[in-house]
Amino acid sequence: MSEGGATTPGLVCSHHHLYSALARGMPAPPRTPGGFAEILELVWWRLDRALDLEMLEWSAKLGALEALESGCTAIVDHHESPNAIDGSLDVIATACAEVGVRVSCCYGVTDRHGADGARRGLAENERYLAAGGQGCVGVHASFTCTDDTLAAAADLARRYDVGVHIHVAEGPPDADAAARLAGLCDERWLLIHGVHLPTDHGLAGTIVHNPRSNMNNAVGYADPSRFAESNPIALGTDGIGADMLDEFRVAYARLREHDVTASPDPPWEWLAEGWELMPDARSDTVRWSYPSADPWHLAYTPGVHPLDITIDGEQVLAGGIATRVDAAEVRAKAAEQAQRLFAALDELD
Repeated sequence: MSEGGATTPGLVCSHHHLYSALARGMPAPPRTPGGFAEILELVWWRLDRALDLEMLEWSAKLGALEALESGCTAIVDHHESPNAIDGSLDVIATACAEVGVRVSCCYGVTDRHGADGARRGLAENERYLAAGGQGCVGVHASFTCTDDTLAAAADLARRYDVGVHIHVAEGPPDADAAARLAGLCDERWLLIHGVHLPTDHGLAGTIVHNPRSNMNNAVGYADPSRFAESNPIALGTDGIGADMLDEFRVAYARLREHDVTASPDPPWEWLAEGWELMPDARSDTVRWSYPSADPWHLAYTPGVHPLDITIDGEQVLAGGIATRVDAAEVRAKAAEQAQRLFAALDELD
């Protein structure tokens, strides 16, 4: 390995959307979204409808490569592609394996595309888990699902002894999520965002904070510290890459804006909670370009990057360069698929 600075386990992105890696530079929506509901309808729900499996393959490879290049060795992914459901989780898992990054997969079940769409989403989760895939049962959010679909997802998760990975109270349209999910959750569930959850929400599971995404969508501040006594708190990106040191800095800056007495220790603990979700990442080794892994240093030191990474005893990053894939080829192929995606978006209603 190259000489460098501090060494840590591999970092974990506790909530990602790898399909978003092709979204940069996408065509503008039909009109400017005026709030969270329209951001979903005009941007992300149009994007996922345009995806096919070839786009997904290169999006996942690019997302996994960028994760590796930022010291993130494990991703908890949440996927939706309503016109390319069957086999989609295998495509993601295979793409990440080729890069060398660990991944936990799920398909986000929703009734947005009718009962058959929900059924097919559940079936993809079950097919993947039954074949031994690592993951959860995915649900988009309670406000896009019927009570029957939520109950079916919870039952499927129990049968396969996994959790449910679901967006919870991200914005005002899902403000009643706690009531909708009461009695369904257990400690294995991943409750993403929680911005509009009451502090005494009563839901079991890990709350995953996504500060940059919450700011980007102007949904408010989750103030995750208020959940510290009731739920573990982890850190994700909601699809804005997987640079977890950068997300940690944003989480700290947002916390500090809320409470000037706050230290970087809580956001670092949120980042470390990812090792509870993806424990194998603890055995990965990342050698960094900076001599200290102390949160007080990293909170104010931009540009820290990995020099070398070992996963499962294999060096998958050497001198900052991925060893299992050609990074230039991945980026070139992903750029080609992005253009296909943009063309497909232009053809949508």
